[in-house]
Amino acid sequence: MDVCMESPRKKSRAAEESKVTVILGAQWGDEGKGKVVDMLAINVDVVCRCQGGNNAGHTVVIDGVEYDFHLLPSGIIHPKCKSVIGNGVVIHLPGMFDEIQKNEQKGLTNWGERLIISDRAHLVFDFHQQVDGLQEQENDKKGQGLGTTKKGIGPAYSSKATRNGIRMGDLLGNFATFQKKFENLVNTYQRMFPTLKVDVEKELAKYEVYAEKVRPYVRDTVSYLDKAIKEGKKILVEGANAAMLDIDFGTYPYVTSSNCSVGGVCTGLGISPLRIREVIGVVKAYTTRVGDGPFPTELHDSIGDLMQSRGGEIGVTTKRKRRCGWLDIVLLQYTNMINGYTALCLTKLDILDTLPELKLAVAYKLNGKKISYFPSTAADLAAVEVEYVTMPGWQKSTENVRKFEDLPENAKDYVNRVEDLLKVPVKWIGVGKGRESIITI
Repeated sequence: MDVCMESPRKKSRAAEESKVTVILGAQWGDEGKGKVVDMLAINVDVVCRCQGGNNAGHTVVIDGVEYDFHLLPSGIIHPKCKSVIGNGVVIHLPGMFDEIQKNEQKGLTNWGERLIISDRAHLVFDFHQQVDGLQEQENDKKGQGLGTTKKGIGPAYSSKATRNGIRMGDLLGNFATFQKKFENLVNTYQRMFPTLKVDVEKELAKYEVYAEKVRPYVRDTVSYLDKAIKEGKKILVEGANAAMLDIDFGTYPYVTSSNCSVGGVCTGLGISPLRIREVIGVVKAYTTRVGDGPFPTELHDSIGDLMQSRGGEIGVTTKRKRRCGWLDIVLLQYTNMINGYTALCLTKLDILDTLPELKLAVAYKLNGKKISYFPSTAADLAAVEVEYVTMPGWQKSTENVRKFEDLPENAKDYVNRVEDLLKVPVKWIGVGKGRESIITI
């Protein structure tokens, strides 16, 4: 008797149905990704970091308590949610444990049962941070400072690229082998920077302790995530930094040292692109950036000052004031081209509440001619002439609004214009700091 059996191919495809949602910054960072992650993490099983290090800063406000995360995925605040630090992240262990302690004091609980760290993630050492500062000093002397956070991220990724970096698995393996690699790496940097001072014996003793402290949380995250996806778990990936800081697609050289666009999700976690279902772009209702680099819509007037003060535009990691300007649609069209956003979250709309009129950058001219591409060099981007459309402001508070239809008409028009220009739906609107201050459309 013939038995009709389900095709193994169909069964395999059904089992591996994508459950991965990615959240990415669509501008120069500080868009409010942490808040969006916090909002969506309520309904997911695993939240992941895929790139960057503790140069990132995500803030989550819960019941008036402000949690700051730099290395930990923001989803760790949810007691039922696993948190994965992937292979693409570079980890400064002293900084990570200090971050854990500070957030524990604010109410973070049972994190140890839920934190999973890739054994392939590279380590950032204190001497990487020293090197970062020395390199920035040299750049400053040449008038070419990049505004680095001096967290050692660039040097750590450089060690990774030159294949003398040290991974988490090295630390947890044979310590004599780790010691040799550590000494070789220190010697390499001391040849490059003769003034670099490292107490090797003291550092090794410190890392012997850290090895045992971090050991319970380290495992192969590639197979862990593969299994989770096959089991139908919901995975949320939290991008650090933002598209315009991407090492390839950002405003080079004023960028970070990793791929913080959608490609970094795949390489930083070992997830196939076929498993990504949604890519959510987080967009601030105006534009900001920290540090140096071209910024076509930057405002050097009282409006820029107002955005800075009303928006509390101080870097979570750097503590530097953020530069502020009008929302740049050209820039967003470019990052959408790279990332393929399926939806947008427009944050900090309430910061614009008091303005009588607003502007949107809708085109660039270079050498007097309109261009259909985003400039690849910092010099060209700094030279563009921006074309704006002007829209009336609403001059009413939106802070307590929780439904789109209850927004002032001009505020709704602003959101709709952004959506129309980008051809991507705006699914959420942020109108305040707290997790409750989100309008879902």
